[in-house]
Amino acid sequence: MEATKKLASITNWTQACLALGVARVSAYRFWKRKAHPKQQTEPVKSVRALTDDENQQVLDVLHSERFVDMPPQEIYATLLDEDVYHCSMRTMYRILKANKEVRERRNQAKRAHYEKPELLATKPNELWSWDITKLKGPTKWSYFYLYVIMDVFSRYVVGWMVAHRENAELAKRLISETIRKQGADPTCLTIHADRGSSMRSKCVAMLLSDLGVTKTHSRPYTSNDNPFSESQFKTMKYRPDFPKQFGAIEDSRGFCGAFFDWYNKEHHHSGIALLTPEVVHYGLAESVTQARLETLQKAYRQHPERFVRKQPEPPKLPSAVWINPPAEVGKTLELLPN
Repeated sequence: MEATKKLASITNWTQACLALGVARVSAYRFWKRKAHPKQQTEPVKSVRALTDDENQQVLDVLHSERFVDMPPQEIYATLLDEDVYHCSMRTMYRILKANKEVRERRNQAKRAHYEKPELLATKPNELWSWDITKLKGPTKWSYFYLYVIMDVFSRYVVGWMVAHRENAELAKRLISETIRKQGADPTCLTIHADRGSSMRSKCVAMLLSDLGVTKTHSRPYTSNDNPFSESQFKTMKYRPDFPKQFGAIEDSRGFCGAFFDWYNKEHHHSGIALLTPEVVHYGLAESVTQARLETLQKAYRQHPERFVRKQPEPPKLPSAVWINPPAEVGKTLELLPN
């Protein structure tokens, strides 16, 4: 605008604005405001507004022991019934807002803060996940309870049991016997579970404490904190031969025995490079992967034209398995090639 004014002093405003591509209205408005700036004035207080003393009186009423737990509308109605009027409900809210008190003013119980479990497994018998699921019985509302302990790194089911009820003592016995059978070092073992009553029971906690086992729990209502057990139960219950209900507990035990034998020895798991849990759990992954590589190389030598990008390779076994990896680790895993 300064350049416009200088040019206008030589020619005129019309030619100056046209030459510089400035609208004449904008130029006139700019210089008018600069020549006559608005004076800052104090806002005029309405004659209907409460005085400072009256504002403080209303605030004292709102803070009083009688009304501190009540909303303004309840206070307004109560006082009105007692032939007392200070101000409108809206004014009460306006006074509270001016004092930054438009919120829940009662003392409320705070929810417990649960840390997100971040667990890492780099070898078998380092991190186990366990859970309990219901199996439908022969009659309505009758169930059998399946306890399953899984090794997170290998996906190998290291222990399971079917019982008539969910019981902490049974869980304690299963965990103790599984640790003994696997020959796991309890001091290097972490057992993760959800927040069921058996999982949080005192007898299970005391057993794990006595053995030196670290225990962790999922956050409430967060199934993703125990994904491996949930996934294993889904694999079982979506099998074509999974029955709608079991006639007796012996039937459920027979089915589970056959299922876990298949799951451990024959099921090629996508999360462990299409290997079986048994192969990974007992350290046979390298030899099986090498045999697969030789088979693929042989196929490549016979028909190299069928492999466009590169020589085929078998999937690689992950070196680490996480439950809820930290943010920086999660980003790194996303960038890794499949």
